[in-house]
Amino acid sequence: MIARLSDLAAHHARRVVIGAGIVFLLAALIGVPVTSILKSESSDFQDPASQSQRAVRAIERATGQSARFGVAALVPSAADVRADPAAARSALRVAALLEGRPGFQRVLDYPATHLQELVSRDGRQTLVLAAFASRERSAEAVKHLRPELAGSGVRLGGEDVASSEINERTTSDLKRAELLAFPILLLLSFWVFRGLIAAALPLLVGGFAIVITFLLLRLIDQFAGLSIFAVNLVTGMGLGLGIDYSLFVLSRYREELAGGADGRAAIARTLQTAGRTVLYSSLTVAGALACMLVFPLRFLYSMGVGGALVALSAGAVSLIVLPAVLIVLGPRINALAPAWMQRNLAQASQSATERGVWFRLARAVMRRPGLIALVTAVALLALASPALRLELTPADAQVLPASSPARQVAEAITRDFAVDGSQTITIVAHAPAGGAQTVAALAQRAQLSAGGQASLGFSHYLGRGVWEIELLPHGLEGAHANQALVKRLRTLAPTLLVGGASAGFVDQKAAITAHTPLALAILVLVTGGFLFLMTGSLVLPLLALAMNLLTVAVGAGLLVLIFQDGHFSRLLGFSPIGGLEESNLVLLFVVAFALSTDYGVFLFARIKEAHDDGRETRDAVAYGLERTGRLVTAAALLFCVAIGAFATSHIFFVKQLGVGAALAVAIDATVVRALLVPALMGRLGERTWWAPRPLRRLHARIGLREGGSAPPATRMRPATGGTGP
Repeated sequence: MIARLSDLAAHHARRVVIGAGIVFLLAALIGVPVTSILKSESSDFQDPASQSQRAVRAIERATGQSARFGVAALVPSAADVRADPAAARSALRVAALLEGRPGFQRVLDYPATHLQELVSRDGRQTLVLAAFASRERSAEAVKHLRPELAGSGVRLGGEDVASSEINERTTSDLKRAELLAFPILLLLSFWVFRGLIAAALPLLVGGFAIVITFLLLRLIDQFAGLSIFAVNLVTGMGLGLGIDYSLFVLSRYREELAGGADGRAAIARTLQTAGRTVLYSSLTVAGALACMLVFPLRFLYSMGVGGALVALSAGAVSLIVLPAVLIVLGPRINALAPAWMQRNLAQASQSATERGVWFRLARAVMRRPGLIALVTAVALLALASPALRLELTPADAQVLPASSPARQVAEAITRDFAVDGSQTITIVAHAPAGGAQTVAALAQRAQLSAGGQASLGFSHYLGRGVWEIELLPHGLEGAHANQALVKRLRTLAPTLLVGGASAGFVDQKAAITAHTPLALAILVLVTGGFLFLMTGSLVLPLLALAMNLLTVAVGAGLLVLIFQDGHFSRLLGFSPIGGLEESNLVLLFVVAFALSTDYGVFLFARIKEAHDDGRETRDAVAYGLERTGRLVTAAALLFCVAIGAFATSHIFFVKQLGVGAALAVAIDATVVRALLVPALMGRLGERTWWAPRPLRRLHARIGLREGGSAPPATRMRPATGGTGP
């Protein structure tokens, strides 16, 4: 395969470049609109088969209407509405205005129902709840009414309004992150690649990978609905991986040119080494991210689809298009570059590796490998320790910025009302229309089970043999007491369906917990399997898995310190909400694990190349670190800028993803790869390459290699061709 790619670049370079240009234009034209086509729904974070979602569908089938009140209006009054009926006129006006909007289905207000739960503790605010046929209708109604209610003190929010605002802010935040990241990436790439033409190539590769993935996402969305949040991951990962892969291919290409090879020979050798490693890396990262496909939550499986596709796209563009561009450019690859930068680059490429900073660092680590490994591991575990007190929170209006009207309404309801009338616990019971007594008895049992944690709202017949019983819980939907209440209610009768916001949070956690073991198994088998096929060692995959898990744990600890405890909240521009959103944590852990594997592949590949050439393990580690240290650090820096740009997002969990991924990558590419991994490999010595005899025979038959000879029988390591970048 690698040989065919070399021939394609060497003999058909111009055709490849022209074809790639046409594909890019078509993909951009058809694929980029996906950023406005994909949407976010509250159900993105729910398992469609869960009891809470089944309750929603049962209500909607019975009534033909939305199961939830998606709009919440906070209406102030000059006097206590419970004592002065005239004070409730504003609520009647707001209810009438909502009733006049397209898509309106029903409204719930205090003047019509006298439900005490719709009145604030001081009686000077009332809550008007409205249900519309769709979230879009809810958002349109609120957008139309806000100017009309300006100056009245009425505030409009609700679940549908929050979801619509999340959609809008996600799209605008993505554009702002791109505008921020691209100039910085171009400047940093110029410093890393020592030339403007060379610096532009990684951004082109990343952009090409992104638009191809957008096109594929648009096609897949026709058959399986995808979440808008996949666009954020595709953009960040596309830029980051495109830069990573381009950096290693271009650096090896320049290294071969500096060694005296002509353009075609340099490309051939580059693809046999760095290109092969890019291939392994893209397959490994794609396989790791694809483990999220096992989760039934649309948010997570959309991320799995987008992440896997953009990793494969970045690898394909780097192996097919980039080599052809390098052949077409020829010596012009170093155009628009200061002469002193080129001299420094040439000297660095030709100098002996023993002079390099990274080589000297590795040799220093080798002098006390056990001590360095112990101190580094203890320090990283200390950073990871805050993860032991991690708290989870649902994805609701709190993920919006403090200035958001939808979040302000949600916080005001939590603060000023005894209960949130829009966040009920809904019990769906099946009984005939005349079964009012049976349902009343069931409602009383539910009230007794709730104790003082919730008050009984109302129960009524919906139609089609479906009754609805409403409980109004105290506290936030994610509160432990409300989660425990949901679980108690589900034991009352096997035929009951318990839904609502608190039940949805319980079901979300249950779905993630149930599918996590399979996702972890896929993650371990894919990454460990590819590393074994690449190295022939059983020890290195186990070492890589341990390092990846440590990186993920450190990332979790830092997220708790920053986003749960609120450290640096002013600097990052967010208000802590007391916990971390669980599905986003799963995404972050998988991304961090995949990227850790990515950098591990590049380091291990170069170490293996040196070891296969006859160097002892400690010398091979020092050589490999010298050859990849600067590149991995530069790649990590550029990736941190690409993914870290999401720290500017107004959406809490998008900001959390950007900051968390950037920190995990930075720690992995510096402390873990520069200190802990070399120390452990130095301590292990030649045992690093050990594998049982059956696995060595398996690797000899199916190991990933291009040419090379089989290892001598007495050696515990493969002697395939070079595989480093």
